[in-house]
Amino acid sequence: MQLEVTGQNVEITQALRAYIAEKCERLERHFDNIISTHWVLRLEKLEHTAEATVHVGGRTNPIHADAMSEDMYAAIDALIDKLDRQVRRHKDKVTDHHRAQTRAAQLG
Repeated sequence: MQLEVTGQNVEITQALRAYIAEKCERLERHFDNIISTHWVLRLEKLEHTAEATVHVGGRTNPIHADAMSEDMYAAIDALIDKLDRQVRRHKDKVTDHHRAQTRAAQLG
């Protein structure tokens, strides 16, 4: 999986990059078909915002989520929770779709 991290008004340190990479492993545990992720970390006054777009193989529309917090690490944690739910939901849809085709082939 390719990992791209961009910062707006935030310097992307090695610690932040390593933290994001560690958290992205959680997504890969649930779904192997993740091609790339693009993260945007933004600081606006006192609000830390984290946005991510996950490109999943076999799907035209990427998965996107964002989260805000007073701390960048808390925003990243909230964002990874949202992405994890969306990736698991996508995996369930793909898995159910294939099962329906298998059942139809067995019946037909």
